[in-house]
Amino acid sequence: MASALERNGDKLKLPQGKYYLVDAGYPLKAGLITPYRGVRYHLKEWSSHRPENPRELFNLRHASLRNFIERIFGVLKKRFPIIGSSTEPTYDVNTQVDIILACCIIHNYLMGMDPDESLINEVDRELLNETQNEEAGPVEGSEDHSLGEYLRDSIASHMWHNYVANQM
Repeated sequence: MASALERNGDKLKLPQGKYYLVDAGYPLKAGLITPYRGVRYHLKEWSSHRPENPRELFNLRHASLRNFIERIFGVLKKRFPIIGSSTEPTYDVNTQVDIILACCIIHNYLMGMDPDESLINEVDRELLNETQNEEAGPVEGSEDHSLGEYLRDSIASHMWHNYVANQM
């Protein structure tokens, strides 16, 4: 988690002007956009409610994207144990990228040849039954935190304006 940001060698590099959506276990920074704390977040909380403000809408969409990504990696881990195994040798970042790409290509090929969705359904069931424990990340007081907050607020505001405009 945070060690990926601090380690030497294969340090997580955040491209200039880009950002990653991350869970609450990470600090809010210019390149790491976390959900709003103290605002509805988990998809289960949205089953009977509509977002009432920009922060709720941002968290709903953040949770939806996170769920989608967890689903993708869940399917890949079930199909290709090398992705989820902690007993495999450690590979450098470039090799890890190649492994993920190869697994995605093979998965897509297999789904095209025999669209058996049993793995997808199994992962969906696991995600529904999973209780998500959010880690509380440190609250940053730095300029980088302020940039992250500004970026997140800007995104939330833009989403909200589009959402309200399309409700009419």
